[in-house]
Amino acid sequence: MPVPPIADTAWPHARAGATLTIDLDAIRANYRTVRNLAAGAECAAVVKADAYGLGAARVAPALQEEGARTFFVAHLDEGMALRRHVSADARIIVLHGAVPGAEKDCLHDDLIPVLNSVDQIQRWRGLAHEAGRALPSILQLDTGMSRFGLSENEIRAIVADPDGLRGIDLRLVISHLACADDPDDPASTRQRARLVRMRALLPPAPVSLAASSGVFLGRDFHFDLVRPGAALYGVAPNAATPNPMRPVVRLQARILQTRHVSPNDGVGYGLTYRPSAMRRIATIATGYADGFMRSGAARGCAWLGDMQLPVLGRISMDSMTVDVTDAPETLTRPGTMVDLLGPRRGVDDVARAAGTIGYEILTSLGHRYHRAYVAGGSDAFSS
Repeated sequence: MPVPPIADTAWPHARAGATLTIDLDAIRANYRTVRNLAAGAECAAVVKADAYGLGAARVAPALQEEGARTFFVAHLDEGMALRRHVSADARIIVLHGAVPGAEKDCLHDDLIPVLNSVDQIQRWRGLAHEAGRALPSILQLDTGMSRFGLSENEIRAIVADPDGLRGIDLRLVISHLACADDPDDPASTRQRARLVRMRALLPPAPVSLAASSGVFLGRDFHFDLVRPGAALYGVAPNAATPNPMRPVVRLQARILQTRHVSPNDGVGYGLTYRPSAMRRIATIATGYADGFMRSGAARGCAWLGDMQLPVLGRISMDSMTVDVTDAPETLTRPGTMVDLLGPRRGVDDVARAAGTIGYEILTSLGHRYHRAYVAGGSDAFSS
């Protein structure tokens, strides 16, 4: 069946104020890049927060086709939802474990909890006793981030107790690096050494330390399993080297209206922008409710082909204004699409302008966009 032309207003992308294109081939290529870099270790995939806002229902099956067999989510409900989209033999790991009273839900959907505390261990042991068998489990060790995981003293107390790990079928031991995005920070090496010391106290089990940035610290950090997340979605692993990941998203927003403004006019809430000469501005259909932060307005821009269109004034909830003075009027009529994320301005660029990180930009992209998934060799980022 032929695809309706964009002029057909019954077609979703013709009605939408903005279109977010997600390149599944690029995600698969990024997975291969990380997997090859960590050759010898299993390459899992982190698809928490709805695959960093890009849609786990579409992303996880693509990653599974590429060879991923272990998936990490944060919350139990994320794991339960993901189970419908991956094969029965896929391993789904819940980083937060099960909240009190939800352990049976975890077991019912064949999800493996990360046990982060003595309390979680005790509750999982209780369910194992009730089930009459040891239950798959993962232990997280706090090697210096002071966020999740068991301390070294807690590990020593657990292993000193003959029943400390009774009912725990230990499948993996994990920890998380606090400063992996800075390759020169010695904290990563200290955490690695602490992990080696603490794992030696436990029964034998595979070990995982490296997430996206950690993979790029080198083989010493790979252990038995790596768990990339943001890198799969195009975010740079660190700022010290060129980004080796392919861009995954393109966001195009529609021009809704254009107008001329004079030095007597103000633009946007607070009238914070006042031109020094006559300017022509365009209002486009994306705002902070769609993930474009108000804090990044002064350094923000859109692109029309090779032409940069600076953001003027404050970003509103549903819109922003850009300077189109130097663009031909024939190219900036209402309905024209401009790039907010794309070939000339990536996720990390937008993040720097907003004073944040690419992770936050991706996970903040709203649900009002028309979402288009492309694969099969499509070039989602051609100009």
